[in-house]
Amino acid sequence: MSTLSVSTDALTERVRHRLIALGHTPTRAAVASAVRAEYGSPIGDRTLLTLTARLHAELVGAGPLTALLADAAVTDVLVNGPQEVWIDRGAGLERVHCDLGDDAAVRRLAQRLAAACGRRLDDASPFVDARLPDGTRLHAALPPVAVANVHLSLRTFRPRGFTVDDLLTAGTLTPESAGIARAVVAHRLAFLVTGGTGSGKTTLLAALLGEVPSNERLVVVEDATELRPAHPHVVSLEARPANTEGAGEIPVRTLVREALRMRPDRIVVGECRGGEVVELLAALNTGHNGGAGTLHANALDDVPARIEALGLVGGLGRDAVHAQLASAVQVVFHVVRRPPGKDHSGGRVVTEIGVLRADAGGRVGVQPAWRRDGGPAPGLDALRRLLVARGGAP
Repeated sequence: MSTLSVSTDALTERVRHRLIALGHTPTRAAVASAVRAEYGSPIGDRTLLTLTARLHAELVGAGPLTALLADAAVTDVLVNGPQEVWIDRGAGLERVHCDLGDDAAVRRLAQRLAAACGRRLDDASPFVDARLPDGTRLHAALPPVAVANVHLSLRTFRPRGFTVDDLLTAGTLTPESAGIARAVVAHRLAFLVTGGTGSGKTTLLAALLGEVPSNERLVVVEDATELRPAHPHVVSLEARPANTEGAGEIPVRTLVREALRMRPDRIVVGECRGGEVVELLAALNTGHNGGAGTLHANALDDVPARIEALGLVGGLGRDAVHAQLASAVQVVFHVVRRPPGKDHSGGRVVTEIGVLRADAGGRVGVQPAWRRDGGPAPGLDALRRLLVARGGAP
């Protein structure tokens, strides 16, 4: 290895550590400033430009994974080792040939991607969950937390979201479910999109938000920015983790409370995964009709129990959760990622639409209103009544 490459490698490490310590995203300007500070002697403009370009590519680039992440059909890239890379194009995982070198090279790649998020990844902090500058979601884990190999999970981010028409063409929605969805949005019923990991919840939510009238203001709160609805008036708030000193954290719960002061027409929580569900239910009970969010759930029937569990985490008792939920949320769209079958091509599909209803004891349950494999269900009449009450056609 040449003296120049050793010197550049050492400078790269110093620049990387400086950016992490300062919590700076490695933009070209930030890299140039760090190079000037860490170079160790006066540096000319030409040398500065050359080193900045080289180090920026080293600190930000995804190396051999770049082409996979750039593929518009790829939603997830998973690295289980130097010679084991998997991708998801929407029909399940498939293994692809992608040579990442050796374990040390994968570790450097993981640290480079973490540094691009302004995060630390080393033996003292062996995992990271963050968002790359282009919006790609990154999770990385180092041994010994990850047994045997460094593991990377990358979920791609597309600047342009899908529309309802796009999802109709893709088969996610049918004409019937698309019509119900558009009516729910138009008449300001609050709704949740539920499903498992990678089922397409965020994609569907973004498409439905694109149906909101253009004169309404959407305030979107997320743990990591993923929603990009095709709407002219969207204000996005993103949670912030604590820095390396353990300070500066801004959780989703705080942002939901702040969103109420930003004159929203509709409040959206990208994903309810903790106590922020308490703030969301409170917000939807204060005149902010038409709000929305996503929630991990395996089936429609599981939704009330999931919300109840998250409400308990947020300090709300069972009875209070159900009392809030009964008037806060009206509709649930359930999404499933199906493997290819004999009579269908698989993919991410809306399988059920349900209506939340409270029983005589105040406990909220979900009544199916439409099923992909069966059409109208008993809850459809209740959904019609909700729409009529909001000014919809009978």
